[in-house]
Amino acid sequence: MIHLRSLYKSFGTQTVLDGLDLDVPAGKITAIIGPSGEGKSVLLKHLIGLLQPDSGQVEVEGESIIGIRRSELNRIREKFGMLFQNVALFDSMTCFENVAFPLREKTKFSKDEIGRMVRSALADVGLRNIDNKYPDELSGGMKKRVGLARAVVMNPKIILFDEPTTGLDPIIKRAIHEMIKETHAKFGFTAVIVSHEIPDIFDVAQNVAMLFRGRILQHGSPEEIIHSEHPAVRQFISGSLDGPIQMA
Repeated sequence: MIHLRSLYKSFGTQTVLDGLDLDVPAGKITAIIGPSGEGKSVLLKHLIGLLQPDSGQVEVEGESIIGIRRSELNRIREKFGMLFQNVALFDSMTCFENVAFPLREKTKFSKDEIGRMVRSALADVGLRNIDNKYPDELSGGMKKRVGLARAVVMNPKIILFDEPTTGLDPIIKRAIHEMIKETHAKFGFTAVIVSHEIPDIFDVAQNVAMLFRGRILQHGSPEEIIHSEHPAVRQFISGSLDGPIQMA
């Protein structure tokens, strides 16, 4: 589905991605984990073309998104939905208008069709009777749900989640994780989740990749990562703070 090959990205003298390789399987939930500041969000932005690498390849369903025309990149981006870390709802729009926004911008559906699709998407994430509420009237968890409704309303093939549970209490975190699993089971999209929620994310993801020092250190099932023999992976999973992460 998504293939990254020999991806390099630096900002000034700081190398963030250092020859990274990763395959994201279709129809699965893949989690990207790793210490803070390792470039997980930078990696996510490369998947959708918000950032271009210094060198390397990003392929989405067999098509390269590197160095292509803006019109072609926009066409490929239509395959994606995204739930941002800060949700990125429009404060001046109601919940209904926020979810309807991509439909109004990118489709020619009638007003009635858009209304049906928006209410269906909100219901899919457990929200009803909030059409006329504004984001500042919602809790953090409800905002995340509205953001997910907006991400799925166009029925994308791929959804990217950038730290979807940041700033939420443990109960709401679990609820958001369950919501992601339930919507994935219903729609079957390919998902990539950037997360630091260890061990919670292992109950959500079907594949896990650990990013460290600009490369994918290990990639496998949650069980393979949990029982990894690699010292750096073990140290990160255990949450040990006894010195820097050891590579070997």
